[in-house]
Amino acid sequence: MATTGLQLFGRKKCRTTQKAERFFRDRGVSFQFVDLEQKPLSAGELASVAAAVGAEALIDTDSKTFRSRGMKHLVYEPMEELMEHPGLVRSPVVRRGSAACVGDDPDGWKRLAESG
Repeated sequence: MATTGLQLFGRKKCRTTQKAERFFRDRGVSFQFVDLEQKPLSAGELASVAAAVGAEALIDTDSKTFRSRGMKHLVYEPMEELMEHPGLVRSPVVRRGSAACVGDDPDGWKRLAESG
């Protein structure tokens, strides 16, 4: 069952996640925060977001996981890597139902905030 509320998946220490939280709070938009360090995206959530933004957009190429795995020089299947290594997910992931955006995307945040 898809939720119609705004969900923000991120990491507490991530500056971009903090920026998204401020964006929504400053506009009085309520959201559910999910800490990706505590609860990674489920297979269904990951598939839903990937359908909206593309699996490649979900890969955080600046992450420690991306660098430590040497992925810059690998050919890989994004969904398999994202499921196996949740540290690869770019944050924040903001979604409302089947619509989503990832990373530093104030225009996407605004679109999702206004769609509720």
